[in-house]
Amino acid sequence: MSSISGKVQTVLGPVEPSQLGRTLTHEHLTMTFDCSYYPPPPSHEVISKEPIRMKNLFWIQKNPYSHKENLQLNQETEAIKEELLDFKANGGGALVENTTTGISRDVQTLKRLAEETGVHIISGAGFYVDATHSSETRAMSVEQLTNVLVNEILHGADGTSIKCGVIGEIGCSWPLTESERKVLQATAHAQVQLGCPVIIHPGRNPSAPFQIIRVLQEAGADISKTVMSHLDRTILDKKELLEFAQFGCYLEYDLFGTELFHYQFNPDIDMPNDNKRIKRVRLLVAEGYEDRILMAHDIHTKHRLTKYGGHGYSHILTNIVPKMLLRGITQDALDKILIENPKQWLTFK
Repeated sequence: MSSISGKVQTVLGPVEPSQLGRTLTHEHLTMTFDCSYYPPPPSHEVISKEPIRMKNLFWIQKNPYSHKENLQLNQETEAIKEELLDFKANGGGALVENTTTGISRDVQTLKRLAEETGVHIISGAGFYVDATHSSETRAMSVEQLTNVLVNEILHGADGTSIKCGVIGEIGCSWPLTESERKVLQATAHAQVQLGCPVIIHPGRNPSAPFQIIRVLQEAGADISKTVMSHLDRTILDKKELLEFAQFGCYLEYDLFGTELFHYQFNPDIDMPNDNKRIKRVRLLVAEGYEDRILMAHDIHTKHRLTKYGGHGYSHILTNIVPKMLLRGITQDALDKILIENPKQWLTFK
């Protein structure tokens, strides 16, 4: 572990943390999301099978998980390469690619993108939600799962020598399944061995992040090096958010650019827009948590790429940061959120 300690492990190898620069901590560059396909009503089946075009773009924006082609991000490598070059030109330096086993991780493509764009890319080890677990994964013991995670970081993922630099996103449902619980326990055990960063995808219920942290704590995890993703769609109540913040994990607002009036996965909630996300980040800064905040877009479908009229990977840098400055969040706080916090989280102990 001496070769990784004090370093950040990218798909091109270890780098000094100071080299990262502005970092998006939750993105996808190549993945498939068939596991979350949401069948449209019969009257919309024809639209759901059409190519993405201006005529149906609003329907896709409203029903992103009901359009099969939209879920195949892995078909857009060239468009994503262009986006990464734009991201770098706009001041971006690094990106954590959260695609794990079950949603078509492709570390070889990530390596090629890193080589061709100069963006530091950190790949995620581990497993997505239970619905994507293979029978082999479900049959594994916690010890066996731990060995898989450790191997993907120390030796390489998917039969290659390309190493992951973070565990996650580890997928959790609500309620948490037994297989997911074992993966969480294995995540904690691997983190103890490696001193590595961890990132969690919580189930869509306000209680889910609390339950997950308790499982990780009981298994010995280092909560200070753990990220809870998707808080913008999970903990909407201010009091609950501040209660959760006391655990000391990183608090990630990673759906910037997602502005839906209908959230297919949970129609009972109103997905916050970017203005509300900015308010939540400002609240956390005011409450003293600026060293625990991370931000990203979680791009995982085609329609969010600029090729299809979406906001792309530069949205936070070009649109959100200026708006945050107007809303009273200081440049020092933003530098913490985009540079210092990712650097601290991603550095191996």
